[in-house]
Amino acid sequence: MRWNRRLHDEFMLPWFVEQDFRDVLEELAEHGFPLDPAWFAPHIAFRFPRIGSVSVRGMELELRHALEPWHVLGEEVMAGGTVRYVDSSVERVQARVTGWVEERFVLACNGVAVPLSPTGTEGEHLAGIRFNAWQPPSALHPTIGAQGPLVFDIHDTWSGRALGGCTHHVAHPGGRAHETVPVNANEAEARRRARFFPLGHTPGPAPLPRGAAEGSAGREHPRTLDLRRFA
Repeated sequence: MRWNRRLHDEFMLPWFVEQDFRDVLEELAEHGFPLDPAWFAPHIAFRFPRIGSVSVRGMELELRHALEPWHVLGEEVMAGGTVRYVDSSVERVQARVTGWVEERFVLACNGVAVPLSPTGTEGEHLAGIRFNAWQPPSALHPTIGAQGPLVFDIHDTWSGRALGGCTHHVAHPGGRAHETVPVNANEAEARRRARFFPLGHTPGPAPLPRGAAEGSAGREHPRTLDLRRFA
């Protein structure tokens, strides 16, 4: 089966990866090797850490880390020879909403509409947000600066304002740099939680987010919002 662009669109997101993994477990069970999916829940949570969630008017917005392939760049001359950098400046997160009414609400990230796709469950939609987290000296797009923090707005098209939202910081929200690695998983989780705020949405009346009318997703990746296209 040729997956084509779906590999860089759907299967970068934890929801699709987990569903595909469950299909494998069901096939193994049919051949006499039953494995409980709950056994692998810690592995899913470790690979796709939960950033945070916020509830607004009976709706819930959840953010999780997603996969993002890094490109190997061309050779560059250095003092000791030639090197090939890896562009690690791009990151991706998954936004999943439940209790969603797509005829009324628009999810926006930094003022751009997020192309939500239904999951098959009533009121549940999700999408991926790809963005420049850093601006290293060697990158695929060196002229695009860092696009963090990510400010998510639940925009109400009826009232023309955001009802709520959240903010995700790529690094320490105060601009500090950690000098040591986390001593254990609890400290790592605490650092991740410190970068998420269940507030900070756009206040007051606001225009319709960019791309809400004509579509913010590219034709190659319909479930992914690439913020670099709107830099």
